[in-house]
Amino acid sequence: MENVFSSFWNRNKIIFKSFLIGFLILLLLIPTVFIQNLISERQVRQKEAISEVNSKWAGQQTINGPAIVVPYMETETNDQGKPTSVKKLAYFLPDKLSIHSIISPEKRYRGIYKVVVYSTDLEISGSFDSLRFADLNISSDKILWNEAAIFFDISDVRGLKEEVNMHINQNELNLVPGKFSNELFKNSLSAAIPPEVFNNHGALDFSASVKLKGSENLLFVPVGKQTDVTIQSSWNAPSFVGNYLPDVRNVGDSGFTANWKVLYLNRNYPQQWKDKIYELKDFSFGVNLIIPVDSYQQTTRSVKYAILCILLTFTAFFLIELIYSKTIHSLQYVLVGIALCIFYTLLLSFSEYISFNLSYLIASIATILLISWYVRSILHSSRMAIFIAGLLAGMYGFIFTLIQLEDYALLIGSIGLFVMLAIVMYFSRKIKWTS
Repeated sequence: MENVFSSFWNRNKIIFKSFLIGFLILLLLIPTVFIQNLISERQVRQKEAISEVNSKWAGQQTINGPAIVVPYMETETNDQGKPTSVKKLAYFLPDKLSIHSIISPEKRYRGIYKVVVYSTDLEISGSFDSLRFADLNISSDKILWNEAAIFFDISDVRGLKEEVNMHINQNELNLVPGKFSNELFKNSLSAAIPPEVFNNHGALDFSASVKLKGSENLLFVPVGKQTDVTIQSSWNAPSFVGNYLPDVRNVGDSGFTANWKVLYLNRNYPQQWKDKIYELKDFSFGVNLIIPVDSYQQTTRSVKYAILCILLTFTAFFLIELIYSKTIHSLQYVLVGIALCIFYTLLLSFSEYISFNLSYLIASIATILLISWYVRSILHSSRMAIFIAGLLAGMYGFIFTLIQLEDYALLIGSIGLFVMLAIVMYFSRKIKWTS
């Protein structure tokens, strides 16, 4: 019986060893899951640091307005069937709106984390050509001119660096928070409009200068019948976000300029309406001052190739065993696999302090030297050590290329895997899998 078992083992030991190596590869995927969780945890800490800095500086800013709101009286029938007067609101958006923004970005640090904030000077101008109450079926004797107000919404007023004064037809209005409120403009800056402003029945020209702080995003709502927005900044890595891309943009090492021209035809709310609420901010657009390279995202992408690294390395070891009649213990496979996993923790920790590319180089060199030294020790062959070092260098170089080539990663990766499979098939073609 013992001879039969021994004979069966000798005939099939290669198959058993291959199954054992496959099991070890699957087992070593467990540490990669923990590494991915560690990366996610560090990303959460980064977001917390960004939120903390933003809470003390100012958050993302969305500029909405100006808009004129005029109350009027309307007769309705109450539950008892009797006519009653109800105060309602008519909303008017500007026919022309022009905004010029100069953004000055700043980098702030919270521990090891970098946060981008900014200051901006806004020059706002435009006009309300006319308030056409007749188009809204509102009679002139029902209008409450003495309660008319102008609203200008800034999403985070903590970012205001000085008072906001708006000029309307030679009248200077001081916009303050909380003075007026309605369903559409709940926490906006506002000011009462003197009734005499409306006496000329012509266009209402307005202008204002706003000095504002914010972080990450600067967005604008296209409330004008024609909205023109121009942004200039020294930041060289903008991301244009929102519902509209700029018509003209120039991005270079010294910064960027961008210009938007949005017509009222490009959105689904009118220039004037009554007794209705529209979600104006759903049509906002602008710029996000992003940090160009997020090391956590790149590290996450590299971890996804961990199974490829382990599989190719173990396959090379297995072929060395078969072709050169070398014996490598399963524990030695595990130690090499652990070294391959530690590469990602080295990459993560270094990339929090230095650039990702340099971190990748340091981590890969350290891993290659460690594994090649270990191979030389267990196989007593400098030739095998050099071969494994070259294999690992090619593999890490290939993965680094995939990380950099985002658009072509699938194509290059598929071709690379095909070539690797062809090489493995070539070297294993003469192996006798059973004795």
